[in-house]
Amino acid sequence: MMAYRIGFDVGGTFTDFVLQSPSGELHIAKMLTTYPDPSEACLAGLDELIAKSGVEWRDVALAVHGTTLGSNIVIERKAQGVGLVTTRGFRDVLIIGREKRYQVYDLQIEKPAPLIPRRLIGEVAERVLADGSVERPLDEADARRVIRELVARGVTTLAICLLHAYLNPVHEKRLAELVAREAPHVTVTMSHEVSPTFREYERTSTTVVNAYVMTAVREYLRGLAAAMTERGYRGRLFVMQSSGGVATAEAMQRYPVRMIESGPAAGALMAGVYGELVGHRDLIAFDMGGTTAKLALIEKGRPYTTTAFELHRVDNAPGSGLPVNIQAIDLVEIGAGGGSIARARLGVIAVGPESASSVPGPACYGRGGAEPTVTDANVVLGYINPDYFAGGSITLQPRAAARAIDEKVARPLGLALEDAAWGIHVIVNTNMELATRVVSIERGRDPRDLTFVAFGGSGPVHGCRLARALGIPRVILPAAAGVTAALGLLAAEVRFDVARSYVRRLDAVDPAQLGRMYAEMTQQAMEVVRESAVGGEITVARSADARYVGQGYELTVPVPPGELDAPALARVRAAFDGLYAARYGYANPSEPVEVVTWKLSAVGGSPRIALAKAPTQGAGPAVKGGRRAYFPEAHGYVDTPVYDRYALAAGARLAGPAIVEERESTTVLPPGASASVDEYANLLVELP
Repeated sequence: MMAYRIGFDVGGTFTDFVLQSPSGELHIAKMLTTYPDPSEACLAGLDELIAKSGVEWRDVALAVHGTTLGSNIVIERKAQGVGLVTTRGFRDVLIIGREKRYQVYDLQIEKPAPLIPRRLIGEVAERVLADGSVERPLDEADARRVIRELVARGVTTLAICLLHAYLNPVHEKRLAELVAREAPHVTVTMSHEVSPTFREYERTSTTVVNAYVMTAVREYLRGLAAAMTERGYRGRLFVMQSSGGVATAEAMQRYPVRMIESGPAAGALMAGVYGELVGHRDLIAFDMGGTTAKLALIEKGRPYTTTAFELHRVDNAPGSGLPVNIQAIDLVEIGAGGGSIARARLGVIAVGPESASSVPGPACYGRGGAEPTVTDANVVLGYINPDYFAGGSITLQPRAAARAIDEKVARPLGLALEDAAWGIHVIVNTNMELATRVVSIERGRDPRDLTFVAFGGSGPVHGCRLARALGIPRVILPAAAGVTAALGLLAAEVRFDVARSYVRRLDAVDPAQLGRMYAEMTQQAMEVVRESAVGGEITVARSADARYVGQGYELTVPVPPGELDAPALARVRAAFDGLYAARYGYANPSEPVEVVTWKLSAVGGSPRIALAKAPTQGAGPAVKGGRRAYFPEAHGYVDTPVYDRYALAAGARLAGPAIVEERESTTVLPPGASASVDEYANLLVELP
């Protein structure tokens, strides 16, 4: 905390910026995301923020970046020249997948197409058995032929995923050496480095995703870091990982699959910080921006994580996306944001998942957009101030918003303008309500026992309505909610996760072999964390994925530190039985347990983020005016007080209906809601 720190997060519509001074003072900014190169908005916004703050680039000691660049490349299928080499007979692993239908009775479902076409998948003669022994050595002449064929077909990035390489990577390493000789311009990704775990389809998919985004991520991060250095920045560029930890940009160039969901992860992490501040550690984090809404479960102050992450799910259905074996905050993401497009479909209102994004943007932006969006509806309903959107940097056009809704929704359905706008607002809330149930009820948690944290540019507009629909009695609306994800980047710890499969019954584990494996994992993780040049002690935590013998799904349990002797493994067994009973209502201590994957996390440089406190006395008249806003409980449009968020003192109380404005977002308190301001300027809402 002895120097300036910057966090900047790229979203689908806006790029958010936070600069924190050594004293803890926050300077924040927002800028429309630029396409096709989001780094243009990043650099322009950083230049503007640093200049307004009265500092220089050389005064900044730390910069942390969050971006969904990787996931966008996968979803939009933008990469070219990516190939795969696998063991002979396993060419169709990506195509076959798990042979499971994510909707059993829907005959029209379509699984996501593999990222690599079959013509760019090569097979080599070799075979490693399930115990790691070599049955057939790598045929190097055959391998050279396959490499030359793929290069002739335009492959410039190659994923290598050979059978059982997670146990014995000798053939993958040799194959990479042959690629370096035959085609030195080709970039290589090996499965034993990216995902040294069992389950062939998931391991192959993870390796392929890493290769698929590697070139674009590498060029993007290198260009961004070079441009910052030219401006005078003397520190290192860090990138948020999907797990909620940060690592250097250099590490992410080697393992870009780990930053697939880096931006949304930062928001969930910061929600946990706010929960700790107000004494509620079990939460639902709700981040609604311009393009998507992201939800995550926070338990005991920590986001719920998973190693069975899926990209590009269809209607949130498990098994419908591309599996990625990485440690990731378990987010549910849907196409429901301020820019989500509304339309009349089959006699009803439909919203999303398509978004107007920042180009051309909602109709009210006046940038050429003609489709009605959620933001347009909120302008018509009176919730958003057209003259103070994004702090006044964008002047909205209410007439354009009304015209778009009237032409595309109201008249086709025979509705009044306000009814159509309210319908759009309600439908997007309903979509988000279903997603919220996925992260709470489907995780075994009753949402009524949780606290709702709403943030993002659009989150506070919808947060109270959404919480009320779920029966959640408490809502936290953070100060500077529109840049919460960027702020979360500064709260993240340097972290690197490693996992390896070693499938054994607990009573048959070889402690010596397990100890050697954990020593290698520790070395790998510590090297990446030390690369970050963090100060202080680096801590290591171990865990394992365990199951009853014969089961196909695992639970993650802690592994104690120190020597993994019989008593330590007995504690692993006891932890598994306890977790299994908590999750499923019973456990069977006499049933044998096996561990399939052993994990390790190295963590260093846990930061302390200082949040600005609210004034103890009002900074001025808190009520800045009023306007007519739509509340169906009050039978339509009513005169509603509008509060200045920056003039609200600690201890102030508000009652709905009310609107609270700040530069980056707007809060809507419906009738019956009451709110108080805590010492950190957060609005704590109670719902009847």
